[in-house]
Amino acid sequence: MRPLDQPGAGMIRAHDVTIGGLRTHYLEAGDASAAPLLLLHGWPEWSHVWRPVMQRLDQAFHLYAPDFRGFGQSDKTFSAPGADATPERLAHDVLDFMDALGVTRAGIVAHDVGSFVAQVLARQAPQRVRALFFFNCAYPGIGARWVAPDHLMEVWYQFFHQQAWAAELIGSSRTTCRIYLREFLRHWAYRQDTFDAELDTWVDNFMLPGNLQGGFNWYVSNHASRMAVIKGTAAVPPPIDLPTRVFWGRHDPVLKAEWTDRLPAFFSNLELSIAEDAGHFVHYEMPNEAAEEIRKFFGRVPA
Repeated sequence: MRPLDQPGAGMIRAHDVTIGGLRTHYLEAGDASAAPLLLLHGWPEWSHVWRPVMQRLDQAFHLYAPDFRGFGQSDKTFSAPGADATPERLAHDVLDFMDALGVTRAGIVAHDVGSFVAQVLARQAPQRVRALFFFNCAYPGIGARWVAPDHLMEVWYQFFHQQAWAAELIGSSRTTCRIYLREFLRHWAYRQDTFDAELDTWVDNFMLPGNLQGGFNWYVSNHASRMAVIKGTAAVPPPIDLPTRVFWGRHDPVLKAEWTDRLPAFFSNLELSIAEDAGHFVHYEMPNEAAEEIRKFFGRVPA
């Protein structure tokens, strides 16, 4: 693995842009003349998680990795539980971000939270999306399996994060925050030590003022739509027709690989394969393979 930000190995640049009064932080790499790719993160993540992939793709694409509102170094919109981080709101933020940077159309690479946002983008503004690449995609076809009896122990956090005191409790000390994040990073990764060298970087980020609550607000904001999918009351959206590539970690305990079974009903132009040696964080656990799959896919998709 190449050291991050090593001179000669590709330089990642950090910027801020203010859109509608909201400061959005983002990472950028690559040549401005290359095809643009937007990298959309999940939880417990922020733009930083894309660095290994960005280092490997900086010669092929113009890469942007924004922090969603409430995450990383982007502005926090609520200091208490708030519901302004719906997939639709975040998708609108992404479109505003693209407009501010002069990006008319881009390939989208998404994971976890980002996969919700990317699907909204693809349905509401398909002309702005060249193609979709997902790692472990949360999509409506999962349905009630989110809360199947044998899966409840994997999704407890989605309900815990909605408690008004959750961020205060987890952020009550650096030790508490470290224990909490370490559990997810170790349990969700196929190899438990994947994040050990950078665990304190994760703790540093989520101990910044508002970052725990900012991330938890995703779960507050998405609860109603998630429950509608689980109950079967949500309208079934039409399939997305854009070229779509899904690279799903075999050993993800929270977004199970067997849940790929209904993807063709929601993506009509689909390429699917399994990352055999990864869990939830395919892009971070195996960045060489992840970057190569991204490169190959967008290399054969019309510009």
